Amino acid sequence: MLEKHPERILERAIKGMLPKNKLGRQMYRNVYIYAGENHPHEAQQPKAYTLQK
Repeated sequence: MLEKHPERILERAIKGMLPKNKLGRQMYRNVYIYAGENHPHEAQQPKAYTLQK
């Protein structure tokens, strides 16, 4: 899973921390995770995290 879809690990971790109701689903819609360095957010400077096994 780490090789094919590294972003899914973070998605599952974040989703697990959110409440399991309508508010949690609404909060999760504001989460954007990209597998690579390319992203459409030009004005923002997101931080890159490296995952280790």
